[in-house]
Amino acid sequence: MLSTHFVTGAPSWLDLGSTDTAAAADFYGAVFGWSLDSAGPEAGGYGFFRKDGKTVAAVGPLTEEGASPAWTVYFQTPDADATAKAVEQSGGTVRVAPFDVMDAGRMSCFTDPGGADFSVWQPAGVKGLEKTSEPDTLCWVELHVGDTSAALTFYRSLFGWRSQEMEAPGMTYTVLSTADGDQQDASFGGLAQAQANVEPRWMPYFAAADADDIVARTQENGGSVLMPAEDVPDVGRIVWLADPFGAPFAVLKPAPRSA
Repeated sequence: MLSTHFVTGAPSWLDLGSTDTAAAADFYGAVFGWSLDSAGPEAGGYGFFRKDGKTVAAVGPLTEEGASPAWTVYFQTPDADATAKAVEQSGGTVRVAPFDVMDAGRMSCFTDPGGADFSVWQPAGVKGLEKTSEPDTLCWVELHVGDTSAALTFYRSLFGWRSQEMEAPGMTYTVLSTADGDQQDASFGGLAQAQANVEPRWMPYFAAADADDIVARTQENGGSVLMPAEDVPDVGRIVWLADPFGAPFAVLKPAPRSA
């Protein structure tokens, strides 16, 4: 699971691009209990989702031509410019060249060779999310692409990720870990073969005390169910959802840890 002790290659930030940021904030407030704080008039409509006073995600208007509402995962980097060069050299696309976000940090936006979008964050004044792996916060990220082997090679070239394969119902699942520390403790996400009806994407998972309650809240507030809730042995109860504007996200009620 994620922590707020960010190292190179760890998911450190998450934001939502939406066609209606105010309505999106109302939705996620009803579903997860988040509040929205504006980043100020100079931030172009960008704001921070808070839970118990801590930043758990962010939201802003869509800024790229042709973009659809979606969550974007940011990975920690010590040098956004060097990462951008490595993305190009490894067959990815630099959609937004590195730039400074006031005094908060430096970022860049990419698309991997399999078609999944992601970003990087080089921290300065803002180190990253302030709360993770608790109910209603980010706890896992998952990449779904057509060629998992090529994807793993690509991201390893950028971040030095480690991986471990495990058998899951009907598939082989690859658990991803950062390069530092105990591999299991450093795990933060997974890699899976994209199903025929799933576009290449990074899917954020939010922890839940009750996944079915989150499903009910999602539907009551105009969202939809993309994949019904199911229990995955030794993992927990999982469901894929979408907000009223079509941005996909997932919820996980973690299985109890064995003694």
